[in-house]
Amino acid sequence: MSIGLKAQQTTEWGNWKIWGDQGNGMYVNPVIPSDYSDIDCIRVGEDYYAISSTFQFSPGMTLLHSKDLVNWEICCNIVEDLTQIGEALNWTVMDRYARGIWAGTLRYHDGRFYLYFGTPDEGFFMTSSTRPEEPWEPLTPLMREAGWDDCTVMWDEDGKAYFVGTHFADGYKTYLFEMSPDGKSIDRKSAVLINEGNGREASKLIKVGEWYYLVFSEHKPGIGRYVMAKRSRKLAGPYKEEKQLALPNCEAMEPNQGGIVEGKDGNWYFFTHHGSGDWSGRIASLLPVTWVDGWPIIGEVLPQHIGTMVWSGKMPYECAEKLTIKRSDDFDESRLAPQWQWNYQPRSDFFSLTERPGWLRLKAYRPLEPDNLMKAGNTLTQRTFREQTNEVVIKLDISGMEDGQKCGLCHFSSQHSGIGVVKENGTCYLEYRKNGKTMKGEPVRSRYVWFSSQWGLDGMSRYAYSVDGDNFLPFGDSYQFVWGNYRGDRIGIYCFNDRGEKGFVDVDYFHYN
Repeated sequence: MSIGLKAQQTTEWGNWKIWGDQGNGMYVNPVIPSDYSDIDCIRVGEDYYAISSTFQFSPGMTLLHSKDLVNWEICCNIVEDLTQIGEALNWTVMDRYARGIWAGTLRYHDGRFYLYFGTPDEGFFMTSSTRPEEPWEPLTPLMREAGWDDCTVMWDEDGKAYFVGTHFADGYKTYLFEMSPDGKSIDRKSAVLINEGNGREASKLIKVGEWYYLVFSEHKPGIGRYVMAKRSRKLAGPYKEEKQLALPNCEAMEPNQGGIVEGKDGNWYFFTHHGSGDWSGRIASLLPVTWVDGWPIIGEVLPQHIGTMVWSGKMPYECAEKLTIKRSDDFDESRLAPQWQWNYQPRSDFFSLTERPGWLRLKAYRPLEPDNLMKAGNTLTQRTFREQTNEVVIKLDISGMEDGQKCGLCHFSSQHSGIGVVKENGTCYLEYRKNGKTMKGEPVRSRYVWFSSQWGLDGMSRYAYSVDGDNFLPFGDSYQFVWGNYRGDRIGIYCFNDRGEKGFVDVDYFHYN
């Protein structure tokens, strides 16, 4: 009973007035109130790097960079071409919602960065680079087989390499494989079962002192998901000793999947997502790690030598430069900023940042299903944040639109909504859409139109439009963001035409205040 009482939440979930670096030597969780799921984290010298899963979004697998584990920036998205995985992730098929790029592991070995990840339908893949910012090598398939997830790797001190993968389709059995020294192949015949059962996944291999640790999460019905570990004095096992490292903390949405890393201050930390998603997705927090009897206990250490959620702490490192995750974009560069991802692999010749410098041009083509935003292949998106006040404003030049074309500002996860313009019989009209239903508004006579979306901690969006950029009028219903397809809400700019490949819209800016 005492464990449960001490584990109770002291902060009401989602109702945070402050977060991240407080500027006074302290930080408050979450450190990123946005959908950065399936985290792994490493330290290379003075820098920290973390990866986040991206499912069907392209380019895939977001790489974050930090100097202090609290303030982060987007370094790049590692997988440029999702068709290396399979055609289902392309605009021609669009059949990987909730699937695509799942959790992975990030490692640094012998002067190279290595990324390994799984997709539930296509198998395991890897890539590497000498520089985290890119370019990364084309993907190398490691195992073309469905039903696997959440891999991890390690090079031992003798140079031997090992790969760990979980066969979730067969009772969550986790196997250790021998891997080639270059990390590009695994020996299926070498498989050794090292873990299984209870939804055990999210494996991470680390070595601290003389011990090798397999850190993973486990789920039990009625209890929740929490962090576990096994350990061995040999990388190849056997991993006989086992311990629960933290409570489920269901009231804190189950922080359970991340990377354990030694900080520059000599202390240890767990950079993790909160696994029970809501409209804001699976957001990220930083928890302290305390070594107790040779086990990395996560969060506040209770008398029972088990960890629980911590909502604030001392900054791991004070850095003069405060990195931030960029959101706004004036489209002044010749390539898209790294906060942007397409919904599925795009048609590269149907958007441009150079045809009209300073503007993003989106060219329209038919969706796979008529008037279906979720099957339209030219939607540019980024993550939303859960803060007290959020406002996104975009400015469009609609003079290049053609009959049948639709474009505007949208939100989506498993459900969707949007405010935009449709052109019919030579005239542009306002249009509000929600889950396949549309509402037509008044004509838009001007060349330029502005759209906005505003929301707060409740995730309730209110759309508005303007024809002068100053005076905004509400249009359409309010829209409640939702969780779905393992994702929180995304915001996007869409452009398609049910009648064919004709028309375009130019976007001057996307301002996220």
